[in-house]
Amino acid sequence: MSLETDHQDRLFAIILGTNEIASAIAVHLARGGTCVVLSHDPDPPVIRRRMAFHDALFAGTAQVEDIVGERLDDAMQVLRAIRGDASRRRRVIVSRLGLVDLLPIRRIDVLIDARLQKRQIRPDLRRLAGLTIGLGPGFSKSSNCDVAIETRPGRIGLVQRDGWTDAADGIASRLGDLGAERFAYSSLVGTWRTSVEIGTHVEKDLVLGHLSGAPVMAPRDGVLRGIIRDGTEVPSGVKLIEIDPRGVLAQWTGIDDRGRAIANATLSAVLRGAAQRFGLVVQPEMSGHA
Repeated sequence: MSLETDHQDRLFAIILGTNEIASAIAVHLARGGTCVVLSHDPDPPVIRRRMAFHDALFAGTAQVEDIVGERLDDAMQVLRAIRGDASRRRRVIVSRLGLVDLLPIRRIDVLIDARLQKRQIRPDLRRLAGLTIGLGPGFSKSSNCDVAIETRPGRIGLVQRDGWTDAADGIASRLGDLGAERFAYSSLVGTWRTSVEIGTHVEKDLVLGHLSGAPVMAPRDGVLRGIIRDGTEVPSGVKLIEIDPRGVLAQWTGIDDRGRAIANATLSAVLRGAAQRFGLVVQPEMSGHA
């Protein structure tokens, strides 16, 4: 599908976060023609980097399925990019520019908070864009966004119409037969060092990295699904490593079922909201994979 306003301008969307959920949403929006900027936030650190545009911040580009993310950190470069020709419509912008830096560039049609921060106080996004969407804990349409979407297992993609989205309960979602047991967490504040690549088959207790010199080992046998980037400064109590125990069904690239469900729910909210607020024209140009 194509997302265009009644005066044929592309919708301009800013997504807060460069994790796999933010990236899945960016892919879906970009396929529909929306101009997307992902704004990096270091909290929490990104571990599923092969399923995200996050590494474009370091390599210059990163690809998720059929969409390429390109790093731009200069406001004028971003402005030129969002005014670019049709050849850029299979790309999204990935930036270290924060929301305050991006606000003056152009009126924001859609603002999505996809950082999935569990304990931070959420700012009121509603006056910052034509349509604002909050994902995960801490959002309410009566307090800080126009649309609040659940991300917890069993409620993924549900729009919270009254009250607040579910608070974080500290229970990890299941993958195969494992929950929190598939993760290794930081026990202290420090610098993370690793040379192991995502997608590597590992055995339990293999040392995968060091946090300020202390070894961190694989919690289970399986495929390395996620690991924080080498050199990252990490706080205490965050995920450093994730193992996928599912054997031949293991996934560490592309968009997984959870990401696709949240992205589809977000895209539906954008379509509904944009039709009401911007006079959106929806054309059956594409849907799902290109």
